[in-house]
Amino acid sequence: MPTITVGLDGSPQSLAAADWAAREAQQREASLRLVHAWEPQPRTYGPFAGTFAPAAVDAQREWAEYMLREAESRLAKSHPGLRITTLWTAGPPAAALLTAAEDADLLVLGSRGLGGVAGFLVGSVALAAVARSERPVVLVRAGADTSDEHLPDAMGAASSDTPYRDVVLGLDLETPAEAVIGFAFEAAQRRAAGLRVLHGWSPPTSHGYAAAFDSGLDADPAEQVRRRLAEVLQPWKDKFPGVRVREQAVVGSAGRHLVHASRDAALVVVGRRNRRALVGGHIGSVTHAALQHASAPVAVVPHD
Repeated sequence: MPTITVGLDGSPQSLAAADWAAREAQQREASLRLVHAWEPQPRTYGPFAGTFAPAAVDAQREWAEYMLREAESRLAKSHPGLRITTLWTAGPPAAALLTAAEDADLLVLGSRGLGGVAGFLVGSVALAAVARSERPVVLVRAGADTSDEHLPDAMGAASSDTPYRDVVLGLDLETPAEAVIGFAFEAAQRRAAGLRVLHGWSPPTSHGYAAAFDSGLDADPAEQVRRRLAEVLQPWKDKFPGVRVREQAVVGSAGRHLVHASRDAALVVVGRRNRRALVGGHIGSVTHAALQHASAPVAVVPHD
């Protein structure tokens, strides 16, 4: 059975992430794994015993077990039939979460919202996990609710019973990764949602971006981009005939357009190129913009 792993630390953003992950697990007919990772505190000196002893390790463990039990109980009530397991582990949180998600289809983490301002405040643990994960990672902001993913009802009120908003895909035509495109199409299909595909481009020069296109004097660069976008997406439209696709080639950085589109999105999907660097990983500028400023959950899909 496929598994979705979610990191829990008791914060509002991690609880929102757990709610999102539970809904996703039901859609995928997957199990849900709740993971709490904590870094042991330094050992302290006990003056009366004359020895060094772990500082509050038992209290940390008891709190972790209690928090996981409470989350499991709450999610089991709201998602009957969902298979839920729990795990707590000691170690650097990012590394521990990545290890716990090695056999998972998806890792889900929370990010703090910025109050009244749309967007995330992505912490170091989440960024490290996104940069290094070999699995797709979804970041969910604090305060996110299931109704945010759905269209308002006929009266304009928030609802969880209306159709889903579009899934938004940021597509790089220079390296159109199948893993990223496939993830977005599958997400749209599961939600019976439309798929809005955005590609940001700048007028070509004599090198770089232009290499992918005909540089003839009679060529219309905008038309070439639109044609290339259609060519890349056509096999996926054939594979997912039930998904309504709306494609847009927009001038300028895709990051700004993705952030704007996220206001009416159920999910934003972006890619991250795997780089086997000696130190950490790398998050591109478009993906970083989406992570920091999008108002919808953001899925970051690694690809070669």
